[in-house]
Amino acid sequence: MNAQHAFGVLADGVRREILTVLAEHGECSSGEIAQYVGRVRPTTISSHLRVLRAAGAVAERRDGRHRYYSLDPAGPTRDALIFLRELLGLSLRDLGSHAEAGSPPAPRTRGEDIAQAGG
Repeated sequence: MNAQHAFGVLADGVRREILTVLAEHGECSSGEIAQYVGRVRPTTISSHLRVLRAAGAVAERRDGRHRYYSLDPAGPTRDALIFLRELLGLSLRDLGSHAEAGSPPAPRTRGEDIAQAGG
């Protein structure tokens, strides 16, 4: 799975909220996640967890009848995060060099952005 698919998975606000809960609280059951998210029903949380699990963004651990979810650091969302980190690094480096020179950064064309981001 690639970064583009990971961005599709991350495009949904509820899924991003679930990932934030798991990042902040570690391993959680779907019921615990539903308590933290609160704005959607537990069945909706379960549906989003299935999507996140299928995409490799979260790992599932079974303990008897219970299932616990945690972030999967080796999943495809890692590709998206690496892309964003590189993109942010380029932007910050560009801003820093212009700040040192005392001039605002020149706007880039789409082609320059893609070439510098490695795409």
